[in-house]
Amino acid sequence: MTPLPVAANPYQDLYIYYLSGRFRPGRDFKPDHYIGNWEEGDFSFLFFTRPNMAMVEATVAGLADLELLDHYHMTYSQWQGGDIVPDRIGRFTISPPWFAVDENDTDTTIILDPGVVFGTGTHPTTRDCLEALELAFADRTIRSALDLGTGTGLLALAAARLGCPKILATDLTLLAAQTARRNVRLNGLADRILVAQGDAEKFMDFTSDLVVSNIHYDVMKNLIHTTGFLKKKRFILSGLMRSEAARIESGLTDLPVKIVRRWDQDGIWHTFYGESY
Repeated sequence: MTPLPVAANPYQDLYIYYLSGRFRPGRDFKPDHYIGNWEEGDFSFLFFTRPNMAMVEATVAGLADLELLDHYHMTYSQWQGGDIVPDRIGRFTISPPWFAVDENDTDTTIILDPGVVFGTGTHPTTRDCLEALELAFADRTIRSALDLGTGTGLLALAAARLGCPKILATDLTLLAAQTARRNVRLNGLADRILVAQGDAEKFMDFTSDLVVSNIHYDVMKNLIHTTGFLKKKRFILSGLMRSEAARIESGLTDLPVKIVRRWDQDGIWHTFYGESY
């Protein structure tokens, strides 16, 4: 049976304002219909669910080193690359909050409101990470986990659903961290998952049995050479394209670790699951 929505998707239309510079307004900046700000290098993207050009122009004019470069209007489906509907991935059902969920299936259901952050489970690396998590938790020895580059918080939420009682989820981007925190609350898992915003390398010394890193290669190549990485019993490394995966695998051969399983999606995306010894 096709699931039916029980509420309206709050993100029917997106109005995006593209700025040169880092958008850092005061804490009282809470305009109507504002979703948040995504920073990409020295550029910022403001997201609204209603047009708000006049307010954006006035705000930019009042802040130094900012320039409005362009603006866009698109549907939410266009932004996310398709409709956000319940999806079954392995043992998990991932559902946006505007669809009904089976109240008797809470152990394997993850309510996920991605907002404008990517990470709904549709990407091949996310699916492989979910499968790797099931392998990691099969022997019940994982009592703590570190999720670097958490995005929407999906992998941290999956680890909690698999029984992990202590998880630290981090993301460099404030909007991603805010989105992950909202999803932790939606799933009632605030007692298990702490979300922090900051550089992944600064969190590698967090004591955990498992580290999950679905993150840019430029960050991962440094992570695997930290002391904190070698203190983890298990690791899941993903988000790697073919040449990047080859370099990470080469780096791992010099370390006291072994790759237990690897995933190769059409020769493009690669994921490693391994353990230290």
